[in-house]
Amino acid sequence: MLIDHDALNEINYQLNNQGSYIKSEEASIVDASVIDAKNCRPNKNKQGESTQDREANWNVKAGSDEKRKSTYGYKAHMSVDEGDFIKSTDYTAGNIHDSNCFTYLLSGDEASVYADSAYQGETHDKWLVERHIENRIIKRAYCNKPLNKEVKQFNRIHSGVRCIVERVFGVLKQHYGIAKGRYLGLSRNRIRFELMCVAHNLKLGLSIQQASCV
Repeated sequence: MLIDHDALNEINYQLNNQGSYIKSEEASIVDASVIDAKNCRPNKNKQGESTQDREANWNVKAGSDEKRKSTYGYKAHMSVDEGDFIKSTDYTAGNIHDSNCFTYLLSGDEASVYADSAYQGETHDKWLVERHIENRIIKRAYCNKPLNKEVKQFNRIHSGVRCIVERVFGVLKQHYGIAKGRYLGLSRNRIRFELMCVAHNLKLGLSIQQASCV
């Protein structure tokens, strides 16, 4: 995977030198999105062998209607800046919790980090404090411990920035087709996702350059 990470890093380095890319020292916005496996059902081939993607796994998530939704597949993780540029990525089986990839997606020299409540926890809080990074992770209410007025205000203020990463995932799913895996196995799907991220940044950088020439 190092080749593809190097490709994204090199593209971002060049875009940064051309003034199109927000530097790593600025904000990072982290999130993950579930990706359907190419073969998500346990069907059998003529030899009686399962054709289900063995490297994928189940992700169980409660929807907005509070109903639990199960998806067999993978999970794409990424960090973006406030200009919609993708800064770093990871790709895992669907059962890996979002928070497991949190620090991997960060450089450690950000001014601030935004994420949803899935990333909330003492370990991440400590990691951010040690690096003097402003913690803007959305706070979660717990049973018998509702959010107070101050915390609700904190969530409202930072939710508008946090949703930028959701918009980037939406673009990748609508225009690049990442909502469903194209191959069997983690490695090939991961490379595909990272190449799509490179293409996204190149297209965005070109759009910014063209707009500045008008």
